[in-house]
Amino acid sequence: MSDRLFTAEEAAARLNLHPKTVRRHIRDGRLTATRIGKSYRIRAADLDAFAGIAGGAAEPGTPARTTCIVDLPHIPSEGAGRLASFLHAAAMAGDAGTPPLHLETAFDPASGTMKIVAIGIPGDVARLLELLHLHLKDRP
Repeated sequence: MSDRLFTAEEAAARLNLHPKTVRRHIRDGRLTATRIGKSYRIRAADLDAFAGIAGGAAEPGTPARTTCIVDLPHIPSEGAGRLASFLHAAAMAGDAGTPPLHLETAFDPASGTMKIVAIGIPGDVARLLELLHLHLKDRP
C-alpha cells in the first residue's frame, strides 16, 4: 500500500471535486484525514476507500490468485468423503512461504455430484488439479 499523503487540493483534483468539498467531507467525518498545522493530509488508501476503489491498487509483489471450480458427477457418498479428506490434506501441505490454498467441497447426495472450489496462486491450484486428476484416473 502506498504511504503517499495528499493535500486537500491534490485529493480534490484526484476526485474531480472542489477543495472546499473535500474539506467538508473531512470535517463531516466521511473522509479520513490528519490535520497538520492548518492543513489536512489524506493517505492514498483512505482516498481510494472514499472513492470506492476496493483495496486500492494491488501491492507490488502480490501474487495473482485464481479460482477453479470442478464439478464431479456420479460419485458415491463415501467416495466423496474420502476425496474431500484427500484434497484438504493436500491443500494444507506446502511451505510457509506461499499464501494458503483455500479449498471448499460440497456433495449433493440427491444427484450424486460433488463440487470442488480451489482458490490460490495458479501453480498451487494447478498442482491440486493434477493430484485430483491422478486420483480420479484410478477410480473404477
